[in-house]
Amino acid sequence: MKYSLSNLAASAAIAGTALAASGDFNVLTMNVAGLPAILQGNDVPGDKTVNSKTMGSKFSEYNYDVIHVQGGKGLVHSDFNYHAAIYETDSHPYRTATSGGVPFGSGLNSLSTKYFFNYNRVKWNVCSNASGADCLTPKGFTFIRKTRTNPSLTPVRVQVDEGIFVDFYNLHADAGTEPDDLTARAANLKQVADYIDVHSVGNAVVVFGDTNSRYSRTADAIRVFRTQNGLTDTWVELIRNGVEPTAESLCDNPSTTNYCETVDKILYRAGPTVDLKATHWSYESNKFLQADGNVLSDHNPITANFTYNPGTTLRQSNFWGGPWGNWFSDAPKLATLSKPKAASLTVRGADRLDGVSVQLTDGTTFSHGGSGGTAASLSLAANEFWTGAVLCQGQKDSHTRNFYIKATTSTGRTVEAGKTTSDCLTSTAPAGWQIVGFMGQDGDEVDQLAFVYAPQ
Repeated sequence: MKYSLSNLAASAAIAGTALAASGDFNVLTMNVAGLPAILQGNDVPGDKTVNSKTMGSKFSEYNYDVIHVQGGKGLVHSDFNYHAAIYETDSHPYRTATSGGVPFGSGLNSLSTKYFFNYNRVKWNVCSNASGADCLTPKGFTFIRKTRTNPSLTPVRVQVDEGIFVDFYNLHADAGTEPDDLTARAANLKQVADYIDVHSVGNAVVVFGDTNSRYSRTADAIRVFRTQNGLTDTWVELIRNGVEPTAESLCDNPSTTNYCETVDKILYRAGPTVDLKATHWSYESNKFLQADGNVLSDHNPITANFTYNPGTTLRQSNFWGGPWGNWFSDAPKLATLSKPKAASLTVRGADRLDGVSVQLTDGTTFSHGGSGGTAASLSLAANEFWTGAVLCQGQKDSHTRNFYIKATTSTGRTVEAGKTTSDCLTSTAPAGWQIVGFMGQDGDEVDQLAFVYAPQ
């Protein structure tokens, strides 16, 4: 059975936190040339519906873990009008629902072997029609976090293993090389970079899609991901030995070499709670051909493989609650501290969980949520550690939020706030570890919450 983000229902669960494992996953990005043939032929022979079904079957055959698709050369994104044809022959269990055909949808879509939650579509603030019709549809980018399990079935993030989360971004920037195109495209990429700074602080990130940018085209602003977000281009790292090209090297389709440059990119960074490393990069052109040997798209699809390991100094629990409010993470600050330890805990609540706070032995304090409800506090002894917590979620104004917390120390003492529900998650620090901070989303209350672990 296949699932979309629109038909996933919340389910009750109580689960212990397992020790995060090492592993790997791969990704694919492909501009699927999905505009209606009357608008764009893409110089690809064959019927677009048939080609789209072939792409879907290839996606299933090679079973990539996370696939981002875009489409429409010089115009807009993704499988605008052939979404159903791709999905008809694809077997990935988790797939985004289309946002509509031209001119209503962005066309950006994602397919995955792993559950993802917190899915956002964001429209570009700036577009240009100087070289085409980039303003024809609400182009933009998408953001998901992904997960192997279902700690919260509320649609934005990807969890590739227990306690291993990665933020995935799909984009298709403005095309063309006219001055207005260059201005719009630079604004597009800066918009994604700014979004990462706010919504992915403290997180591992993978950005992949059609940037319409080349390093050899000096007017392009593709370097913003490196300079602003600390992302590494997998192609530059693995194929070009870390050196960004200055001379143009155009690719054939199918490409006969990995050394040439296309506008499709895969960039990434690790995070304080997860080590992420690119180990493979390649054009997948020869895997995506029609039966007669012709290409399926005017773009070479590209793939990358990543290995992941849990952090050595920081790790995290699964999330609980809903994707509302402002994103926060204590991990970046905790990464600068030596042997952090909780000295006292304060939780606030009434009908729901209003706020959480932890003060460390060095005086550092992390507080999130609001000031409502009744406060309850607990001071920890020198040899006592915060080791576990129960969170319960529920619905308020059609939004999933945290309603209750119960924190437990290594000596069995507890402190709690809010009201329990039937939908709860137990998070337990791995043996020899402790809870020292938080990450999640908040406002006047605590909407979504996960815990940051450090060694005892």
